[in-house]
Formats: sequence, C-alpha cells, structure tokens
Amino acid sequence: MQDALRLGVAGLGTVGASVIRLIDEHGKSLASRCGRPVEVVAVSARNRTRDRGVDLARFAWYDDADTMACAQDIDVFVELIGGDEGPAETSVRAALSAGKHVVTANKALLARHGVELAKLAEANNVSLNFEAAIAGGIPIVKTLRESLAGNAVSRVYGILNGTCNYILTRMEKEGLSFEECLAEAQRLGYAEADPTFDIGGHDTAHKLALLTSLAFGCETDVDSIYLEGITEITTADIEAADELGYRIKLLGIAQRTETGIEQRVHPTMVPKSSAIARIDGVLNAVAVNTDYLGEIVLVGPGAGGKATASSVVADIADLARGDMVAPLGRPVSELEPYTRARMRRHEGGYFIRLSVYDRPGAFATIARCMADKNISLESIVQRRRAPRSEAPELGSGAKSSAPPQPVIMITYETTEADIKAALEAIANEKVIDGQPRMIRIERKPEAGTAQG
Repeated sequence: MQDALRLGVAGLGTVGASVIRLIDEHGKSLASRCGRPVEVVAVSARNRTRDRGVDLARFAWYDDADTMACAQDIDVFVELIGGDEGPAETSVRAALSAGKHVVTANKALLARHGVELAKLAEANNVSLNFEAAIAGGIPIVKTLRESLAGNAVSRVYGILNGTCNYILTRMEKEGLSFEECLAEAQRLGYAEADPTFDIGGHDTAHKLALLTSLAFGCETDVDSIYLEGITEITTADIEAADELGYRIKLLGIAQRTETGIEQRVHPTMVPKSSAIARIDGVLNAVAVNTDYLGEIVLVGPGAGGKATASSVVADIADLARGDMVAPLGRPVSELEPYTRARMRRHEGGYFIRLSVYDRPGAFATIARCMADKNISLESIVQRRRAPRSEAPELGSGAKSSAPPQPVIMITYETTEADIKAALEAIANEKVIDGQPRMIRIERKPEAGTAQG
C-alpha cells in the first residue's frame, strides 16, 4: 500500500470537526477503497482552546493558515475557513502555488475567483476540488464534471439553500409568517444571526455561478445573476399559489439560449406535480436537462456538518486514488467567456397580486395598463370582495373607505421588462394599495426524471 495522503485542515468549525471525525470513524474503509491511508496531520484555526469534540492534540497546530498551506508535511490543503477574501483566499493561493492539492467547501471564494484559482492549479499540476461548495452532500459537481461528460446540458436549476426552503415549507404547511419562520430557523441553527446572505439569495447565486460554469463550459460571472430573495413572500402568496396548484420555491436557474446564458435566482411558482415542488425542509435538489439522458434530479441534505464533510472526504478520496480532472470540467484556456443572454419572453408567465381599491373603472385601468404592454391575461381572480362603498371618480387621488380587494392575475408568456413597466404604470394610476407583487411561474414538464 502507498504512503498515507497527509491532510492539513484549515477551519475547525462544524464542518472541519466533522471531517476529522469522519476520517477517524471510516479511516480503515477509506484506505481500502483508495489504496492508501488518509490521515489528518495538521490543523489551523483562530482559537486553540475551544472544545470541538475531537482530539486535536495529535496534530501539528498552525496559528496561520498560509503557513500551513506551504508546509512540507502536508499533501492536501483542506480549506474550510469561508469567505471570498482574507485568510481563505490567501491560504488557497499559497497552497496551490506550493504544489499542494486543495479541497474546499467555499462557494463564495470560487464564485469570485474560481477561474483564477483553477488556472493556478493547472499551472502547478495540482487539483482544486469543491464538491462540498454546492448543495452540501449532493454529488452535483462530479455529476456535471464527469458523469455527464457525454451530454450537452441545456438547463440546470434547483433548490440550493436549505434555510430558504425550510422557511417557505413552514409558511405553507403551518400558515406562519415569514418573520415567525425565520426566527424559528435561527433558533434551530438553520439560519445565521444575520440571515441576509441566505434569505437575500446571495448563497444560492454563488452556487449557481459554479453550476453554470460546470454545465456550460464558461467562466464564472456571479455579478450577472438576476437576484431576488424571499423576504417579500407573504402567506397570501403561499395561499394563492396553493389554490392555483403551485408551490413557491427559491430557485437558482441557468439555461443556454440563442443569445447567451441566462442566470437568475428568485422565488418561483412550480407545479405541485413536479419533482422539485416535493422537496421540503432543509433538503436541496438540483435538476439537469441534457440531450441524451433527459432530465435528472438529485436530492439530498444541502448543509450541515455530516453532509458537507461527506462531500469533502469524497474529494479527498479522489486525490488519494490519483484521480485528477480540470477544476471547472475543462482547461481554463478552453472555457468560453460568459455571455449574458438578452432578455426574452418568460414562457411560464407571471403571477401578479394586487390590492385594488374599490372604485369605478379600477379594473379597466389595470387591464389597459397590461394591454398597453401587449400582456395577455390567462386568468384574473378576485379572491374576496369587500362591501362596496361610495368612491370618488378614478384619478381624483382620493381613496375609498372600503378595504382594498386582493386580486390575482396570471399572465401568458411575456418579457420581464414589459411586466415591470405595466406594474409601474398601474402603481402610478393610484388604483392599488402598496406595491404589486410579481412571482415567476415555471411550467416546464419534467419528463424522463430520475431521482438520486
């Protein structure tokens, strides 16, 4: 049997401690499967004295991750620090420059600097593996980079953030408000004290940027992603979606079009019958549309110490076996520049929720604003009707004493620009209370689905 593959682990939070624990528990099996032992020999973190539930005394301790990254007694630098700059970035660059393989779970770092780091890895003939950076324990990187090498991918999308999926699931099943569900997610440890990165969609966007590069062979461009989080979703939206046969999910979607690649993160209404709609709680799911295989959907835990550690160790096992592939699926020199697709018609249409004042001509005004932008309505539903009161003529600027009436509209396919222009015009007419609410609808059937 070959000599042991020696690891230096930087970052000893939940994931770092879980990686050490997994290797302790399954070291013998790993050695048998990989043809050589896998051993942690060095660690680095900010606090030496914190109890992490594992024995660290047996490892060499480094106060500075950059120094450990270049140490002669490690073969693989495992970066679990987090963040797109600072110690995470400098230590990974140091390790690659020193000819060390790198395994990381850092989606923010790779979304921002992945192409540069992949080029550095190639120049030094080492690997940069990041299975754990996308969807936790789901093996989507290996699937896109290796298993689907014989397929052309047209679309990749999914639920990529467990915190958001947990909140939306609780809102639907228990009728709780967004604020109540967020507080519970924080209490259970699913959401951070500052949850902005998750609920604002940024975490999903970083993961989507990497999926886009792997799926379409292009450079990453996280700044080109249309981004919308879940903070504006209400129980009224959830209830309306349910009545119409949909569920609301925060999706990351990337697809190739005739003008380039489209990337977007936003709440989406998906048919209850679809595979993606049935993913609840903190689970993640990634769907890939291909030419030869059709659509596949991979489902599993998207976060947590055990799930993320499982993917980290899977990457380490590849290195122990001597398996090396280009970090982004092909040499950096062969990656296409990212070309952002021109805005096009959204085939699924849009869900629009308005609170309409009870005034003569209000609905005619709304219909005119839609027609002016060539938007066709599939349906319009007044969910409840408040008692009608005397109201001034449309355009006087005064409001009716009757409560606004919730109105739901479903459009046929149209462009985002036209929808936004029409809703702005409606708001300017003073016939609605508050701002219009818009959610995209995805109706594409999921044929040939296989779940893993």
